[in-house]
Amino acid sequence: MKNKLLDLNNHLFAQLERLSEEGLSVEQIDKEVKRTDAIVTVSKEIIANADLALKAARLVAEHGDRVGNYLPMIEGPKS
Repeated sequence: MKNKLLDLNNHLFAQLERLSEEGLSVEQIDKEVKRTDAIVTVSKEIIANADLALKAARLVAEHGDRVGNYLPMIEGPKS
């Protein structure tokens, strides 16, 4: 996997640094605020997806293969 949650964390902190740069013009601030809003929106979806994957993994770990029929989008290890 190319991107990891750690990469998301790094992107969020990089954007925070851009927002706190001294000497930005009003136009640059507006641009960064719009960029931040987009990053936050996408980040929330990535985090929600990771949370869902974690819940599914926990369900499989607790109940084994018998829940597989109820989770068609989750693939187990390939044989």
